[in-house]
Amino acid sequence: MREILILIVGLTAVLITASLVAGILSWRAPKPLPSTLTNLNQRINAWWVMVLAITVAFFFGRHGMTILFALISFAALREFVTLTHTRRSDHWVLLGMFGIIIPFQYWLVWTAWYGLFTIFIPVYCFLLMPAITALHGDTERFLERVSAQQWAVMISVYCVSHVPALLTLEVPGFEGRNLLLIAFLIIAVQGSDVLQYIFGKLFGRHLMSPKVSPSKTWEGLIGGLVASSLLGALLSFLTPFSPLQAAGVAFIACLMGFLGGLVASAIKRDQGVKDWGHLIEGHGGMMDRADSLVFAAPVFFHTVRYFWT
Repeated sequence: MREILILIVGLTAVLITASLVAGILSWRAPKPLPSTLTNLNQRINAWWVMVLAITVAFFFGRHGMTILFALISFAALREFVTLTHTRRSDHWVLLGMFGIIIPFQYWLVWTAWYGLFTIFIPVYCFLLMPAITALHGDTERFLERVSAQQWAVMISVYCVSHVPALLTLEVPGFEGRNLLLIAFLIIAVQGSDVLQYIFGKLFGRHLMSPKVSPSKTWEGLIGGLVASSLLGALLSFLTPFSPLQAAGVAFIACLMGFLGGLVASAIKRDQGVKDWGHLIEGHGGMMDRADSLVFAAPVFFHTVRYFWT
């Protein structure tokens, strides 16, 4: 609890500083405000909301975090389904995705049933979902519809559920402190997003994948990964890792976070939209904030489980 309080105070101090800097820049800037400053203010306000929500969940421990991320999965899945093509014959599958898959997957997290938690969606759900659709006899764009539904529950539910699942791990010498692993993962991955953006704006010259994400550059990626690895080393006190190990784990998680964001951007391009939704002002939808976690969380979870438990 002492470490969590220090972390919360530190994050609050950072956000207060960012808010003051943004306020001064906005006060001195000509009106109407440039789009960059407007976006900055929106992002800082959204960060206040997100940090507050996570802080409240922290104080409710494992069950609070499980409920919070179940709600995040629900919002993310809703955004994903809204963007994809569905037909009337898909309604039972869609109902099951929201009414059965999400509650059951997070119940497995709640009860720490690791064996079924890891295979429930990628085995049982992936086999039953197309079977239910096929029973309705509607074959129009069948493969496209089934693939979209499977991918939706994979990244919105299965991958995201690995964040609260960190609380079920039994790490020798780290008992009762698993909440700090979640803090480490979120700060490292979300911090990497910010650092990649900053390095890209300052030094970006070579576009990485302009058709997928025109703002991502090689300079931004490399600078962001190096800086976030250093950040991971500084945050090693939140983990059972040494500073060098924490830097390596942060590098892998942030690289996977980048790839997750790139895949999410490709899906949005394919569907012809800029954002997943409009739930968070300045940040788009829930998936726009969670996209860097969807690849990072499972890799981080299994790295900790197989190398430190």
